[in-house]
Amino acid sequence: MPSSNTAKYLSPDTVSRLKNMQLRARLVVEGFIAGLHKSPYHGFSTEFTEHRPYFPGDPLKIIDWRVYGRTDRFFVKQYEDETNLKAYLLLDCSASMGYTSGKLTKLQYASYLAAALAYLLLLQRDAIGLITFDRQIRQYLPPRSMTGYLNPLLSQLENSVPGGETDIGGLLHQTADRIKRRGLIILLSDLFDDPQEILSGLKHFRHCGHEALVFHILDPQERNFAFKGNVLFKDVETGEKLPASPEHLKYAYQSEFQAFLQEIASGCLEHRIDYILFDTIQPFDLALFHYLHKRSKMR
Repeated sequence: MPSSNTAKYLSPDTVSRLKNMQLRARLVVEGFIAGLHKSPYHGFSTEFTEHRPYFPGDPLKIIDWRVYGRTDRFFVKQYEDETNLKAYLLLDCSASMGYTSGKLTKLQYASYLAAALAYLLLLQRDAIGLITFDRQIRQYLPPRSMTGYLNPLLSQLENSVPGGETDIGGLLHQTADRIKRRGLIILLSDLFDDPQEILSGLKHFRHCGHEALVFHILDPQERNFAFKGNVLFKDVETGEKLPASPEHLKYAYQSEFQAFLQEIASGCLEHRIDYILFDTIQPFDLALFHYLHKRSKMR
C-alpha cells in the first residue's frame, strides 16, 4: 500500500487547494507512484506516432538518443499499439453530487479522482474518454491515447457542475449500447438511484464483455447521519422538503442506508464488478491502488 507519509499529501483538502486541475492530477498520481514504489507503465509495438517525455520506469532502451542530443531532454517514441485498452470515465453530475458537509462536494472529489485516473491512464498509454451525465449524457469526449488529450479532459472536469435529477440505470444502458469495443468502464457516482436499475445497467456492460469498476462517492454525513436539533431536509434533485428530528430517525436511516450499500456491493460482487466505497475525507491514493490492482489482474 502507499506509505502514510505519501498519503498525507493526497488528502482531499490538500488537493483542493491547488488551483490548476493538472497540478491536482499530477500530485495525486506522482504521490501515489512514489508511495507504491512501483511503475504502472506497460506496452510497446512497431507503429510510431509521436514522441513523449520519458517517465520514470520506462526502459532506457526506448529513449530516442538523437532527440536527446538535440534537446538535452529525454524523450521516448510512442507507438499506436501501445494503447492497451479503451477506458471510459462515467462521472455523475446530478444535483445530489453537489452535497457536502465539509469543504469538498462529492462532485469535486469525484472530479479530482477522475482527473488523476485520466492522468494515470494516459501515462500507461491507454485511451481514455469521459462521459458526464445526470438524466442524460451532458458531455462526451471519446477515448484518445495521445498525451495532449489530457488538457481537454481536465478542462471538462474542471467545468463540471451539479445538474438535475439522475437516471443512472438508464444512462448505463444507453452508454453500453453506444460503446462497441470492449474496454474498461469506471463509474464515479453517489449511486443515489434505484439499486436494481443501477446493477442492471452495470450487468449490461459485463454482458458486452467490458470490465467495470464502481467508485462509490459519499459524504460522511450521508453514512453517519450525525445531525443535531431540528433540521429541514431538502431533496436537492426534486426540491421536496421535510422537517424532522434527526435523533429520532438516525437508527432507521442508518439501517436503511446500510441495506442500500449492501445491495449495491453484493450485486457488484455477484457479477464480477469491482466496487469500492469512499467518503470524501479519504485520501485519493486508496482508489488508485485499487484501480492499479484491478489493472494488474487484466494483464
